[in-house]
Amino acid sequence: MAIVYPHTDAVTVRSARSIGAIILHEMSAIYGRTPGGYLWAILEPLGFIVVMAVGFGLVFHAPPLGTNFMLFYATGFLPLHIYSELSGKLMNALRYFRPLIAYPAVLWIDTMIARTILHWGTGIVVSTIVLCAILLFDPLPIWIDPASIFIGTTMVALIGIGVGTINCYLTGRFAFWSRIWAIAARPIFFGSGVFYTFENLAEPLQFWLWWNPIIHAVSIFRRGFYQSYHPDFVSYFYGFGTGLVMLVIGLMLLRKSHDRIN
Repeated sequence: MAIVYPHTDAVTVRSARSIGAIILHEMSAIYGRTPGGYLWAILEPLGFIVVMAVGFGLVFHAPPLGTNFMLFYATGFLPLHIYSELSGKLMNALRYFRPLIAYPAVLWIDTMIARTILHWGTGIVVSTIVLCAILLFDPLPIWIDPASIFIGTTMVALIGIGVGTINCYLTGRFAFWSRIWAIAARPIFFGSGVFYTFENLAEPLQFWLWWNPIIHAVSIFRRGFYQSYHPDFVSYFYGFGTGLVMLVIGLMLLRKSHDRIN
């Protein structure tokens, strides 16, 4: 005979409703107030990829992998874009939703979960549409490894969630942290393998960039579109472990101090 805990079920239902309401509010606030709405979520990364492909295509004869400049830069930029969206949105989640958290029905963790679901889901949809559009006009045969794509996307999302959760605590407790992080995060774009492959770097750069977990996720994701590419340097343990450790630490800090975030 199953044991039912009414209080637990009520809390679960209440949290689910809160998360759903926050997601709808976020969708309306971000995409509902500008002409085009969700279309801009697709056009912005696509436009950036086109600019990179055209610019580097004028300088180089071929990309580091394959012959399609747009596909190469898309497989580097799109997973990094998922990381950036998750880490950035979670970083300001509690401060943005402070008026909602004041209501007893809304828990602080609900805002974090809602933003994770919305922006991770949006990132997957946008990446799928952009990559399908690029592959549709590629004359060469298509080779796809769904497992690598799934693992790379999950790893980069976990890293973004972990970074965003810790930064949510740090920016809320220390006013200067947002400025420090804005400076510290800039090299991430150039150190995550968007414009190159890890194997093409010189040994000193390889040593230092190996410690960037995002380049592991990007390389796994890119492996899903290039049959000849085998990123042997990748450590699944390091990539997932880094994201998970940051997430656990961030949640522990927020659990104790979420009411003091300002």
